[in-house]
Amino acid sequence: MNKPVRKAVFPAAGLGTRFLPATKVIPKEMLALVDKPIIQYGVEEAIASGIEDIIFVTGRGKGAMEDHFDRSPELDAMLERRGKQELLAVSRGVAAMARILSVRQQEPLGLGHAVLCAKDLVGDEPFAVILPDDVIDAQPPCLKQMIGVFEEKGGSVLATMTIEGPGISAYGVLAGSQDRDNPRIYNCTGMVEKPKLEEAPSTQAIIGRYVLTPRVFELLEQTKPGAGGEIQLTDGVKALLKEEKVFGYTFEGKRYDAGDKFGMLQATVEFALKRPEFGEKFRAYLKELAP
Repeated sequence: MNKPVRKAVFPAAGLGTRFLPATKVIPKEMLALVDKPIIQYGVEEAIASGIEDIIFVTGRGKGAMEDHFDRSPELDAMLERRGKQELLAVSRGVAAMARILSVRQQEPLGLGHAVLCAKDLVGDEPFAVILPDDVIDAQPPCLKQMIGVFEEKGGSVLATMTIEGPGISAYGVLAGSQDRDNPRIYNCTGMVEKPKLEEAPSTQAIIGRYVLTPRVFELLEQTKPGAGGEIQLTDGVKALLKEEKVFGYTFEGKRYDAGDKFGMLQATVEFALKRPEFGEKFRAYLKELAP
């Protein structure tokens, strides 16, 4: 029987160059989506999925992420003095959200290397990987759905979404077949990184959620760097596939690519429209802008 999934790794050492100049001094993970930093959406998803420990893999200049989830005595004292109880609850709630651990990735050596940096903090148990750029609006949370598949099937699980047409070439793509009992589950036999449309083995594109067994750490340690001297997580999962079952899972929900300017704008508008305190007012404003 598998151990429970209690830890989630957040690779967050990237420089965020697509959002320059905003990310010159601010980590891209701390850019606001409505009124919360991008990374908080992933942390909230993890907690709602039963995760107990959040592990940030960071780099230089990323201290703002850890500070965000820490207590701020000066801010809290000021809010209390001014009677801002609602804002005080927000500030304290963020600090009490989860147990935050962190480790440095000292060189940008790829996603696989970033995950490998968390090995000692994860230990010998299954774990989740959440890429903060992928913000997913789903109920139940995407990761919770995946953990359910992991517990049912007993193998690592990769989140996928169906992509038709040339857009598939921007993703890792699964090879395999649909599960007989659940069409959302894909029995994986292989994967191809960013294939040409005509060479894509399926329409199942891998996105930024993984539930992995700890064996992947040993396999990543044995993985040779590829293009650019980077160790890719996909290569570690390919090696894992030779020893264990790996499944794709087409989650229920909507994914936003918040690592892309247009995707960030989409997420901002759609999340804002769902906010009860100003959603209708914002919708009316958008209608006024329409030609």
